[in-house]
Amino acid sequence: MTYPMVRAYVAVRRPQIRIEAGRGPLNTFIPQTHLPGAEAEVDFGDVTIRLADEQVKVFLFAMRLSYSGKSVHRVFASCGQEAFFEGHVHALSVLGGVPWGKVRYGNLRAAVARVLVLSRARLENERWTAFRSHYGIESMYCRPGL
Repeated sequence: MTYPMVRAYVAVRRPQIRIEAGRGPLNTFIPQTHLPGAEAEVDFGDVTIRLADEQVKVFLFAMRLSYSGKSVHRVFASCGQEAFFEGHVHALSVLGGVPWGKVRYGNLRAAVARVLVLSRARLENERWTAFRSHYGIESMYCRPGL
């Protein structure tokens, strides 16, 4: 047998062996279900745009509702905490209120002072804690690297 023949056989047989061993298929799909107005996702990062024939680095705030997929975007010249807060105020105004469930965040400097171990627990920035408490935002953070 040639190497390409063995490689082709292993590619077909490996998933079959996993199923026979009870470890399930390699590719699975788990549908997500969200209640209307219950959850949202926020991201705040840099993007490069062309402005007056020049490439410019700007910062994009995005909030997306998990159920409907409706999203609000806003571009800022800086990635300061004030811009992060202003993005929230604008998005909540456009969306008509605060999601009543959790809002998922990455580990943004504007919100997170320190990641605690390898869990979802975070030491939040004091101004962020005050801001989200004022609006009644329940935050949830993604695990680093996942």
